[in-house]
Amino acid sequence: MKVVLFCGGYGMRMRTAESDVIPKPLQMVGPRPLLWHVMRYYAHFGHKEFILCLGYGAEKIKDFFLNYRETESNDFVMRGGDVELLSSDIADWTVTFVDTGLESPIGERLRRVRPYLGDDEYFLANYADVLTDAPLDKIVDRVVSAKAAASMLIVPPQQSFHCVDVTESGEVKEILPVSQFPVWENGGYFVLSQEVIDLIPPGGDLVADACGALTGTGRLIGYRHDGFWKPADTFKERAELDAGYNSGDRPWMVWETEDRAALAGTPA
Repeated sequence: MKVVLFCGGYGMRMRTAESDVIPKPLQMVGPRPLLWHVMRYYAHFGHKEFILCLGYGAEKIKDFFLNYRETESNDFVMRGGDVELLSSDIADWTVTFVDTGLESPIGERLRRVRPYLGDDEYFLANYADVLTDAPLDKIVDRVVSAKAAASMLIVPPQQSFHCVDVTESGEVKEILPVSQFPVWENGGYFVLSQEVIDLIPPGGDLVADACGALTGTGRLIGYRHDGFWKPADTFKERAELDAGYNSGDRPWMVWETEDRAALAGTPA
């Protein structure tokens, strides 16, 4: 399946002096930017045709791939100045770069890349700023077997605030962390049929318009994931992911986990 990545937003919640120059998808997590980690996740499950919806920072994203250095995250041998890679990240990837506008909402960006989806019934879509270890193969299989129009990954609330049950007189009856409530958040990983695009008006939104129209019809699936899921909407969240990578705590790198298991001869 083709993978549509929305990577043209301004990233206002991550704005610092540095990020005014570097767009959010190129913020670093370990030796590679956030966007690379998202793409590597999809490639691990066999989905290696990417469509990048560009906007803010488009030239820098293009330059990253045009000047991609495999040696930064792959072992290699140098003989007389010639480099022989022992493995490769993106040699078998196909990446389509599409200018979808500076101010376009997500739904409009999706409308503008429709010509590049071909005749595939289903495709994958992602906000390109969230990392997870969700079982993508199982998610896709569930959607296709159910002949659903769309699926979204849903996760427990990530916020740390408390909710307060209070009477009209002001008496506090109960205090509970929001994480204990039976509610789920949009996790930003979608499996979509092309008919979903027909539900998005010009300048519209993927979730509010298309997914909203599908609610209650039985054709929108929410895949509950209790495992690792972490956004990088803010500088703090991105720094936490970077610290996790550097300490070896990087569960989103499912390809690395399974590679280690294969070498050890044990199930992943």
